[in-house]
Amino acid sequence: MKDTAVKKIRQLGFQWQTQDPFLFCAYHKDDFPAGTAELGPNASLAGRAIGQDFTLKDGWRMYHGSKVPGFPAHPHKGFETVTLVEEGFADHADSLGAAGRFGKGDAQWMTAGKGVMHSEMFPLLNQQERNPLLLFQLWLNLPKANKNVPAHFKMLWSEDIPIYSYSDEKGNKTAIKVIAGQYADAKAPAPNPDSWAADPTNEVAIWTIKMEANATWTLPATGEGINRTLYFYNGSQLTTEGFEIPEGHSLDLWSEKEIQFQNGDQPAELLFLQGKPIAEPVVQHGPFVMNTKQEINEAMQEFQKTQFGGWPWETYESTHAKEKGRFALHADGREEVKG
Repeated sequence: MKDTAVKKIRQLGFQWQTQDPFLFCAYHKDDFPAGTAELGPNASLAGRAIGQDFTLKDGWRMYHGSKVPGFPAHPHKGFETVTLVEEGFADHADSLGAAGRFGKGDAQWMTAGKGVMHSEMFPLLNQQERNPLLLFQLWLNLPKANKNVPAHFKMLWSEDIPIYSYSDEKGNKTAIKVIAGQYADAKAPAPNPDSWAADPTNEVAIWTIKMEANATWTLPATGEGINRTLYFYNGSQLTTEGFEIPEGHSLDLWSEKEIQFQNGDQPAELLFLQGKPIAEPVVQHGPFVMNTKQEINEAMQEFQKTQFGGWPWETYESTHAKEKGRFALHADGREEVKG
């Protein structure tokens, strides 16, 4: 039996390190200014590297956007994206003709599979006040057997994502939002059918956790050999097993041991990722993730030839009308409207 549940402690950078089956975790927190009629920032863009603006200037970034912040049309193949929008909104459009706007706690699960192009723009809908954004994007690998499944996207609306509330002995609360997997009797909506997460024996979990000041919470043990990482991105300090962890750190954990966390004097926010490793070779070239270099070359040639179906939208920085609420238009024409 290991002496501690803590395997490794890391300082968080711009891109957060992950463990198999996760490939990547991006954390975007921006305090955007009021928006314009075109849904961009009502502020000067002077001094920004437009098209490649990743410097936090005045509290926000344009990323790859030229008029609206975000990520214009780009390809993916061989893995999945899971995008959690806790604050603000994301506008989706893709080469299959699907589209959507989601935010306020919604999540989008997109299986790129054999290939898709999509854009992810952050419309600044509020023209009177600032437009804060808090977003995570996770890249979840696909096993070799599913690298070339048809592309597919699904919405996990905030109304359908369970939140488990726990009170410690002193009445301090911890809330666990279960986007994937299960915590106690809170079971997440089903993931995409071809996902590594679709098989419950792979124990994939994606949770966001909010702890009140001074709250105590215990993460239960699970089976041996499951990769677990806890990201502490907002708060003052967590104490566990003799470690005092300041904000801005992650902990890789041994899965077969439970671990108790004592929060500090400020509310804390955390992201938890877990899964059985796929344990296959990973060869990545930008947004293509395959098992061999030859497969990467084939993927690039295929994209150059087909553009994964082409781009049916007027612009690579596709946004939806300001008055549109939360919605999802699927490639088969089915539409979900949340308002």
